[in-house]
Amino acid sequence: MRGSRTPHMLGGATSAAMVSAATHTFESLFRGKPVILAPMEDVSDAVFRKLCREHGAGLCVTEFVNAEGLLRGCKTAARKISLAPDDSPTAIQIYGANPERLAEAAVVAAAANPAFVDINCGCWVPKIAGRGAGAGWLRDPLKMVEMAKLIVATISLPVTIKTRIGYGPESEMPIVDLARRLQDVGVRALTIHCRTAQMGHTGAADWAWAQKAKAVVDIPVIVNGDIKSAEDAKKALEQTGCDGVMIGRAAIDHPWLFEECRSLLDRGTHLLPPSAAQRLALCRQHLIANVAERSEPHGVRVTRRHLTGYLRGLNGASAIRKRLLFCDSLAGCLEILDQEEQRLAA
Repeated sequence: MRGSRTPHMLGGATSAAMVSAATHTFESLFRGKPVILAPMEDVSDAVFRKLCREHGAGLCVTEFVNAEGLLRGCKTAARKISLAPDDSPTAIQIYGANPERLAEAAVVAAAANPAFVDINCGCWVPKIAGRGAGAGWLRDPLKMVEMAKLIVATISLPVTIKTRIGYGPESEMPIVDLARRLQDVGVRALTIHCRTAQMGHTGAADWAWAQKAKAVVDIPVIVNGDIKSAEDAKKALEQTGCDGVMIGRAAIDHPWLFEECRSLLDRGTHLLPPSAAQRLALCRQHLIANVAERSEPHGVRVTRRHLTGYLRGLNGASAIRKRLLFCDSLAGCLEILDQEEQRLAA
């Protein structure tokens, strides 16, 4: 069964997910098995979080925030933790290799009033993991647990962890025992990207590890990795018994995925694909919002990473994208989109 898709406007109708964070208890965030926007560097910013929330994301996580940058008062770090009143529920994710500095940064992050503070123990990028931050913590799970214990004791907000199933090609991944230990020191939820750190984005995510971890803890467990469709979300939840799914790279090209997941999970219906008009409208909305946030030409340029997905399936999509890639002004991009909308409607 397929259902119609309701048009969304960036900054349009208020949804239940946009209520102040103060109205949410931590437990309520995971009722109904939310579909969550993953933390992605230079992607999961305030503009994209708002767009995804209006398309069905039940919970969002900020970009990665460097603990050292946050403590130094770095403008980029300060921007990342700045949450508008309607940017809710949103968690702030921080990363670093020093437990004491992470705890200090968690205090700063908590003062921004997020839904909770998440610790990045899953970033596999060598310049992060190689320095002991992100997935680097998985090289010594016991130290990771001690770090989490310190942060839990330092702030009153809930502390969560996003991690991978292990660092390398271990025959038995540490995630199951690690999940128990993290729960024991007060971590309130766990997101598991079901690949090892050394796999990066290669190979298939093995959701069975999320199922095994969920079976030994009482805290919410979120399954992450290879959630590319509503069918994937449904299958992952059914197979693992987890409390939600987290979507990362697939959302960059297709933020409609959140409402597609919710439709299938809540009503058992598949939404019709977004129309050409809706695809062009999303390009327009995202461009306008990014320029308002970042000014020209940067606001125009940062939107380009989304264009391939937004325009997918349109007649002449490659030509439209090429024109947009060579235009640095908002007015010029909007004129191109208007022309294409008229052409497609003719």
